Amino acid sequence: MSAVMEAPETAARTSDALVEVQGLGRIFDVSKPWLNRVIEHAPRRLLTAAADVTFAIARRETFALVGESGSGKSTVAKMVVGLIPPTTGDVIIDGVSMHEVKHAAQRRMLRRRIQMVFQDPYASLNPRWRALDIIAEPIRAFGLAQAAAETATQVGDLLRLVGLDPADGVKFPHEFSGGQRQRIAIARALASKPEFIVCDEPTSALDVSVQAQILNLMRDLQDRLGLTYLFISHNLAVVRHMANRIGVMYLGRLVEVAPAREMFAKPKHPYTRMLLDAVPDLDLTGRQRKPVEGEVPNPVNPPSGCAFHPRCPFANERCRTERPLALPSGAATVACHAIAEGRIQ
Repeated sequence: MSAVMEAPETAARTSDALVEVQGLGRIFDVSKPWLNRVIEHAPRRLLTAAADVTFAIARRETFALVGESGSGKSTVAKMVVGLIPPTTGDVIIDGVSMHEVKHAAQRRMLRRRIQMVFQDPYASLNPRWRALDIIAEPIRAFGLAQAAAETATQVGDLLRLVGLDPADGVKFPHEFSGGQRQRIAIARALASKPEFIVCDEPTSALDVSVQAQILNLMRDLQDRLGLTYLFISHNLAVVRHMANRIGVMYLGRLVEVAPAREMFAKPKHPYTRMLLDAVPDLDLTGRQRKPVEGEVPNPVNPPSGCAFHPRCPFANERCRTERPLALPSGAATVACHAIAEGRIQ
């Protein structure tokens, strides 16, 4: 991944934030049907996919969410773009609350400013539509062109923008490679002229050689178009080169938020340290590394206190009984009793 451009360091200020996520939470009812529960005398089962997730993203910034599978990253992404409603909390886009927007025209204008690039480009593209129709759909839906000729011109410009030939627009998705399909997905996301794009693991389904090309394309588009990204990934090597700031999620909660360079230079939360120790040491520094131990607990029945305490080598009795609050620690915000008490630095 060395060919990927380095992300500049910026800090999000709430006053300059394009996106504000406030106390976002989502609970899913995974209970058996009512009649089965009555017959089996079984209780309801609730799964907390996300809880009290709060962060802000400045304009032109890339904020990344990382964590193991099942940590709630994609659930947060879908709530931010409005694909699923939050159980608690709110998402504010440029001062406008998504929860409070009731008028259809206002909601339509707000949705035009937000787009999403999904993990699997083949699954996210209609296999029966040609590429030009896929990219033209947002243009038609939001009325961004007056005539068919103008739509075709915009589609051609978008294909060039993502590194494809406009003549390829007549092809179907199965006629493209994985990297080309993701370029089409990016072009479709750009078709509505958005300001904010949520990228849900956009390179995880691609070959390593293609990942760098797509990431560099996204960085270039951000610089040229002034885009703001929420970048979801479990690949810390990708996040290191894409993100200005990083939020680490564990079992639905943010455990650390910090500038990217500081997090990679000096991670604070034990879980963040564990994730970074799992990244191959390509620089051969010889630093002692601790492998990832244990598994993510069942979110239906999470541990008491700090959810990470069963896997944490620094856990004490307070960690087992009391959930830690997110507190400032230098340029970072960390939810850890050991950090707050000074037991680890």
